[in-house]
Amino acid sequence: MSDSLITIVAILVAAILMFAFPLMSIADRNDDIAQTAVAAAVSDFVNTVRNEGKITEENYSAFRSKLDATGNAYDVEMEVKVKSSTIGKKTSWLSSTTVGSSVYYSVYTSQIMEEVEDEAKDNTYKLKEGDIFSVTAKNQSSTLAQVLKNAFYSVTGQGTQIVAQSSGVVQSTGN
Repeated sequence: MSDSLITIVAILVAAILMFAFPLMSIADRNDDIAQTAVAAAVSDFVNTVRNEGKITEENYSAFRSKLDATGNAYDVEMEVKVKSSTIGKKTSWLSSTTVGSSVYYSVYTSQIMEEVEDEAKDNTYKLKEGDIFSVTAKNQSSTLAQVLKNAFYSVTGQGTQIVAQSSGVVQSTGN
């Protein structure tokens, strides 16, 4: 009787070692690949917007399709810190140089997307030189690696997420 029990336990342990851990390893590698792809897509999108000075429907759609190619759903948050052209610019009586710092105000994803989706504004959100543009992409769906880690390690929550962010100063005013 005890020999049969030991044999069954040995078969279960062997099955776990032969199938579960290699599956977890492959799933982790897939998450690493997705992380790299998302980071590259976010960086490329930010660099395109920085160089062109505008967010168009075409380049946003291309960015979303790169994210969707990973097989996960992503929440994309955009922020533009618009450099105010009047506040903070002071000149001295003796010289015409600007004294002090400029003030920035923020415009967020919903406001940006309203202009990108508005045909009256040519489906374009225009930025000007000196604005700061930033993007963060986080996965919303659980990946296979997250599900397996939660099952085997009894980890609560979603575990590690695929997150990428990038930002930069706009180099040219969009036309």
